[in-house]
Amino acid sequence: MKSPTERLIEYFGSQQATADALGVKQGTVSGWARRIHGMSADVALRAEIATAGAVTARELRPSIPTAA
Repeated sequence: MKSPTERLIEYFGSQQATADALGVKQGTVSGWARRIHGMSADVALRAEIATAGAVTARELRPSIPTAA
């Protein structure tokens, strides 16, 4: 089973394409993929919008309240 981050990267096709779509650096996406650091709530929400809900912000950042 793929992690939400893996699914996000797969959705865009590469780490660089994911970075471009979310307005972050490729190294940041690499850090998420390697679980070195987590994703900010802001970027998680951008990811949900950019994927039209295919990967949700709550999946990417479980600490986001359900009512967000």
